[in-house]
Amino acid sequence: MHEVLPESGVIRKLWIGETAKYREHLLRLDPESRHNRFAGGVSDDFIRNYVELTAGLDTVVHGFFVDRMIRGAAELRPLGAQFPRQAEAAISVEKPWQSHGVGSALLRRTLLTARNRGYQLLHMACLANNHRMQQLARKFAAELTFDFGGEVGEVESSRPTPLSMMREMMSDSHGFATAMLELQSRMLRA
Repeated sequence: MHEVLPESGVIRKLWIGETAKYREHLLRLDPESRHNRFAGGVSDDFIRNYVELTAGLDTVVHGFFVDRMIRGAAELRPLGAQFPRQAEAAISVEKPWQSHGVGSALLRRTLLTARNRGYQLLHMACLANNHRMQQLARKFAAELTFDFGGEVGEVESSRPTPLSMMREMMSDSHGFATAMLELQSRMLRA
């Protein structure tokens, strides 16, 4: 599964040691993108704490990497024991990479991951004026409902199949190989 992305970017799962890269990405978001991502204004300290908490949960984060920097990210976070077959998806893309298909590619990868983990319902919350996220949710057949000043998109997921599992494994293998080649290239230059 190869997606054409701007500026030779690649999407792959974040490794456990890449928490700092994710934090840096969220801190680089412009005020509007940050507001849309967190449904309100949040401080740098909030983001630092949020990323540390995210690293300790059963969250899967895909990053859109350009030159070893995360320029977009999608989180897949389970909703907890009360909702065992449900998860939440959240997407952030830095301003220069918006409107280039990055959000669609991140959500597509997140939906595949959710499917393969047995989540039956994926929630995407967005502010009422976050038209980009609403459009993205509709693109993936999300049912949007109004909820406390915002929209909630829900996407029902199919059951995992051997083919869907293979697609995720191929994507992960490609991401791993790309990261290893990048690391080797960096080491050779040093």
